Amino acid sequence: MTPLIIPCVDIQAGRAVRLYEGDPERETVYFDSPLEAARHWVNLGAGLVHLVDLDAATARGENRRVIELIAQELGVPVEVGGGIRSREAAEALLRSGVQRVVIGTAAIAHPELVRELIDAHGPERVIVSLDARPNDEGGLEVATHGWARGSGLKVAEVTPGLAEAGLETLIFTDVSRDGTLKGLDRELMRQVRGLWLNTLIVGGGVANTDDVRLLAEEHIEGAIVGRAIYEGTLTYPVALAGA
Repeated sequence: MTPLIIPCVDIQAGRAVRLYEGDPERETVYFDSPLEAARHWVNLGAGLVHLVDLDAATARGENRRVIELIAQELGVPVEVGGGIRSREAAEALLRSGVQRVVIGTAAIAHPELVRELIDAHGPERVIVSLDARPNDEGGLEVATHGWARGSGLKVAEVTPGLAEAGLETLIFTDVSRDGTLKGLDRELMRQVRGLWLNTLIVGGGVANTDDVRLLAEEHIEGAIVGRAIYEGTLTYPVALAGA
């Protein structure tokens, strides 16, 4: 299995950026136009693009119009996360042309929302993103509100309810490594794989082909990648012989 590499376009103040460890004050701007950034990856062969509204995630604003423009003009499916905290917000995006919505904070604060959206639109259009930090006890505490707060819940406490709600695809992000190019933690990836038996996507931390091979070896279906492909430590599209 060669894991699917999904290019990520993080949008802050209308520009395509990447944050270091999720800190909105530590941004690197890669494209002034998020649509240009998304088209760049599609021109290289991407069949799916992951968009994140960083301003909506941190309640500092929103980038709804540019996201709708990308969804309508890109020509390939897009999935969108960041600040989607109600059924109304999720369904407005789905109506605008977004293929899949990614629920983060709301999946913790209002877990019934996940079941409602899946029942209404099918599991193929709803994803949950669990963003977490390893704690001193060896567990993984889920972070919420643009990674600014700890939820007090461990990933292992949340995943059974998501599976029961009918969720098929889970994104897991190790916040401590996102945007850092530090690479993946194999033991952590193995731990999360054991907690989620349906489709698992790693949402950050991939730095190079060694990390992609690690995903393949741990039977993880894919990864959302930003900084590594923007800066060329991982060449996109990714081809792994024998993976």
